[in-house]
Amino acid sequence: MALPDRILTNAELATMVDTSDDWIRQRTGIEQRHIADESETTSVLGTAAARRALASAGIGASDVDLIICATSTPDHTFPATATEIQHALDIHHGVAFDVQAVCSGFVFALATADKFLTSGSHKVALVIGAETFSRLLDWNDRGTCVLFGDGAGAVVLAAEQGTGTIADRGVLHSHIRSEGRYRDKLYVDGGAGSNGKVGHLRMEGREVFKHAVINLADTVEATLAATGLTGADIDWFVPHQANKRIIDATAHKLGVPGSRVVYTVQDHGNTSAASIPLALATAVGDGRIQRGQLVLVEAMGGGFTWGSALIRW
Repeated sequence: MALPDRILTNAELATMVDTSDDWIRQRTGIEQRHIADESETTSVLGTAAARRALASAGIGASDVDLIICATSTPDHTFPATATEIQHALDIHHGVAFDVQAVCSGFVFALATADKFLTSGSHKVALVIGAETFSRLLDWNDRGTCVLFGDGAGAVVLAAEQGTGTIADRGVLHSHIRSEGRYRDKLYVDGGAGSNGKVGHLRMEGREVFKHAVINLADTVEATLAATGLTGADIDWFVPHQANKRIIDATAHKLGVPGSRVVYTVQDHGNTSAASIPLALATAVGDGRIQRGQLVLVEAMGGGFTWGSALIRW
């Protein structure tokens, strides 16, 4: 994982916009977030997270032949941020590309990497979620600027011969979805192909909340059904860290107790595609997630996009 040095607390935000620490905590669970400075670009954060993931896995950068970076805040319109990370890691082979599914990006990237590895075309993948969402925020809009933060997380996946059962390690099943008719519920009002501006994030919070609880439960139930498991079988539930109330509602619907849910929203805010790998890194780092355990991840983002994946660590 990699986080910008600057921490922006709720109390400091309250001096910038009409809000309060109590208001933010009660509605979102967020206490603080990290904000990138000019030198901390998406690729810089993604590269730092990638280096730490490789070190943790004991794998050299030269062994990586696939890099997928999930981001909605690339350094440039092109080239892909993944290629910038590839260059920074001194990798001169294989393929690197970005996936854009907003907050669901890491799940989409994980599912994509799994398909590449199981096909036999590639052997070792770096899957990265990296965002500098603070650059998209309207700091006068108290409904959105209090929610988001910056950061990056990464995982390493390697192809290994398995048995084809849920006893295998790695990605056991993934389920991803999208529905474009809800575009106006959560979007950025700019783009290179429309008005040539970066734009600001716009959101209808209540609508997003409603769809999130329904869609997330549906995709998780589909993933569990495909593996013959239930919420009771999950060792750790690692959801997208957007809002504690959404996380609690989804966990309750799936029958997963709070003691088996990983929460980092209080420390990071919503870091979009980076939130799940940041939460994974946190829970692995403090010893909660152990080898052989079942880990369920899920996310929903603008578009709408949503998805889930079941992993045996």
